[in-house]
Amino acid sequence: MHKIVSRRVLGQRVVELEVEAPAMSKKAQAGQFFILRIDETGERIPLTFAGWDPEAGTIMMAFLPIGKTTNHLASLKVGDSIRDIAGPMGEPTHLEKYGHVVFLGGGVGTAEALPVARALRQAGNKVTVIQGARNEDLLMYEDELAAESDQLLIATDDGSKGYHGFGLDLLMKMIEDGEQIDMVHTIGPAIMMKMTAEKTRPHGIHTVASLNPIMMDGTGMCGACRVMVDGETKFGCVDGPEFDAHKVDWDLLMIRQTTYKPEEEASNERFKKIQEKGCECEPASDPDSKVKEVAGN
Repeated sequence: MHKIVSRRVLGQRVVELEVEAPAMSKKAQAGQFFILRIDETGERIPLTFAGWDPEAGTIMMAFLPIGKTTNHLASLKVGDSIRDIAGPMGEPTHLEKYGHVVFLGGGVGTAEALPVARALRQAGNKVTVIQGARNEDLLMYEDELAAESDQLLIATDDGSKGYHGFGLDLLMKMIEDGEQIDMVHTIGPAIMMKMTAEKTRPHGIHTVASLNPIMMDGTGMCGACRVMVDGETKFGCVDGPEFDAHKVDWDLLMIRQTTYKPEEEASNERFKKIQEKGCECEPASDPDSKVKEVAGN
């Protein structure tokens, strides 16, 4: 069991949880992720590390409540517990002195920017972070990102804060203005990462994407997270999550991401109905939880 020691809302909708995980906090590295299961009947979902504190023995996660499991996770309070957290998983970010690295984060994918930007700067790089979101309410870690990078740029689709447009627009402006960019690191919606790869390809800018395929066991045995990279089958959980963005079969990835969409929507609707009836979500450790009985996957 992993006890929640702090909870806060970033912006208006993104939830951050700090959770006890002593062994994991001592092993986590930038770019890695973990898989959690809230209770015995819950599904397993992967989340990237937003941070960790070896002295406190905790890890941090940040997510947008959108599906059944993330909505359930967001309903937990300080003192509640998460049944299972497995990690750290995946290969850490490859670190070397590239020169100028631009980190382009979309939505809650920006949570990974904190540890990655910190690690890249420690490796001697100049780091620019571009955070893109649909609106101001979905922005996160602005002060922290400003402290961990040499430059922080903000873009919102609706213009509610920063540049009115996409984060990729700001990256392209930097390229068109002739600014030296030695590497681009991107994480966010697959379509955003695909477009980033297509825009940087003609300029020969090495681009790394942190992929978000469907995952189950996180060990490479189930094959659910398989992706095509340079014509070869790779497993996102053990070979990744970071790959050369110019070699990823993005169309196949996006098709596979929708495999369980009907089931995801049905599960989320069941959970919403429970909430509408006034059911208070009990701690995940409670074996009599009504959420587990009715809405568990």
